[in-house]
Amino acid sequence: MLRLLCTIILCVIHVFTLISNAKGQEFTELEMAHYREKIKSMFYHAYNSYLDHAYPYDELRPLTCDGQDTWGSVSLTLIDALDTLLILGNYTEFQRVATLLQDTVDFDIDVNASVFETNIRVVGGLLSAHLLSKRAGMEVEPGWPCSGPLLRMAEDAARKLLPAFQTPTGMPYGTVNLLRGVNPTETPVTCTAGVGTFILEFSALSRLTGDPVFEDVARKALRSLWKTRSEIGLVGNHIDVLSKKWVAQDAGIGAGVDSYFEYLVKGSIMLQDEELLSMFLEYDKAIKNYTKFDDWYLWVQMHKGTVSMPVFQSLEAFWPGLQSLIGELDSALRTFHNYYTVWRQFGGLPEFYSIPQGYTVDKREGYPLRPELIESAMYLYKATGDHTFLQLGRDAVESIEKITRVPCGYASVKDIRDHKLDNRMESFFLAETIKYLYLLFDPDNFLHNSGLDFELGTGPSEDCVLGAGGYIFNTEAHPLDPAALHCCSRKQEERRELQDILLNLSEPLPSPQDTQSQETDSETEPPVMDPSESIALKPGSRRKAPLLSCPMQPFSARLAVMGQVFTDGT
Repeated sequence: MLRLLCTIILCVIHVFTLISNAKGQEFTELEMAHYREKIKSMFYHAYNSYLDHAYPYDELRPLTCDGQDTWGSVSLTLIDALDTLLILGNYTEFQRVATLLQDTVDFDIDVNASVFETNIRVVGGLLSAHLLSKRAGMEVEPGWPCSGPLLRMAEDAARKLLPAFQTPTGMPYGTVNLLRGVNPTETPVTCTAGVGTFILEFSALSRLTGDPVFEDVARKALRSLWKTRSEIGLVGNHIDVLSKKWVAQDAGIGAGVDSYFEYLVKGSIMLQDEELLSMFLEYDKAIKNYTKFDDWYLWVQMHKGTVSMPVFQSLEAFWPGLQSLIGELDSALRTFHNYYTVWRQFGGLPEFYSIPQGYTVDKREGYPLRPELIESAMYLYKATGDHTFLQLGRDAVESIEKITRVPCGYASVKDIRDHKLDNRMESFFLAETIKYLYLLFDPDNFLHNSGLDFELGTGPSEDCVLGAGGYIFNTEAHPLDPAALHCCSRKQEERRELQDILLNLSEPLPSPQDTQSQETDSETEPPVMDPSESIALKPGSRRKAPLLSCPMQPFSARLAVMGQVFTDGT
């Protein structure tokens, strides 16, 4: 314990030194432009290497200059990198690749795929590309953003995942065969994030297409998982989706759990959903009570709260960015600087870092070019304007270039201590790491829009406001436009109201007694209609107005700084 305290004191001293030094290091616009160009160059070195040596495989193997399939044989790196192309301003290549994917990718394949990874990378990537396709100069079909070829591809991929959710609990299996469904011998044990990381993509699909099945299964999984938390309010790491029994009872914010918490916050913002936010805030209390120690987050036993692993995992580095979204900036800044000290120690974040020892954990010394600390830097720079976070971005660019660049791309680091390399470049390097680095140095990018720039929808309603900001990044950094969801949801509402009117005109007039009875029933128990049914609503029934009543409301500035999530009804 004494050793732990000494380590913490040294870290705090080092942090304050970093802060005092960084405050005086302001980046000029010329320097910002320099790093934007450097990051673009990094992207194209990796991207062109993939096209030259690995396509149509999922991923590039940069040391042997060839490719391999990893997550489903669907040219994954192209799907993951598609919206990054647009963010970097390459409209021509975005159009070429979007067309290529439509012509070549087929999800009717006999492949076992991760439900989690397919959702965040494939479904998320296609949804984002669909919503950005008009900005990229592509000709969109009538009804966009509520229809389109990339949306149909995303829907097709998501339907291949639905059999995994057919469990007694509603919590999904971890793996599904894209052609045959769940294998009868499939293990029922999956990680917490593998249960709770669907609400963004699946809700977006439901609201864009009008088919509620995706949002329904995602919500059922979330609510089922919520009921399994321990007496002290924590969840473990792995759960049996058939019995609800916790198989791994370590509770923390890192690997196996991370994006579950992320999606509760981001889902509450994107969907204006108080239930999701209240879930997260309850978890947040327990996390602070039992896992937080001097602005580090340890792993504890989920029922007792006793420390089981005093380690920091690189995947936990998303947490300061998430804290900024709910307005907890002071805590976010302190935790970020703890993590930044680890980066500076090694030139990257090891997968596991022992806090008492101040060093890497055996067999967990790798650095696969993860984006999480850069992601937090982007959010915190946007919230504070503090150039300390640009300094982290500069350090990341320089260390990735120096340590991991090889002739055929960028290689994961097998051991961050001696910088030995591994023969893999995961698709998230182009989807997340490069994207967050570029956005950090490009404060005027359209994704940072504060609501001053927008366009009117040309599909279901001419007065739909799209692209006005408030983009929500999924956990693979694929941006989703909440206004498009509202726009298409309203289309479905208007369609049902029209059906209701037409049905009323075709029905005989009810007697006064029947009318009075209907009104009484309606007041006590509003009728509920399955949105997937093709018939009209029952006469006299009405749906609730959508929670998000103003699609042009900017989401970013007040949310990030003040933690205000919900509209005030004005």
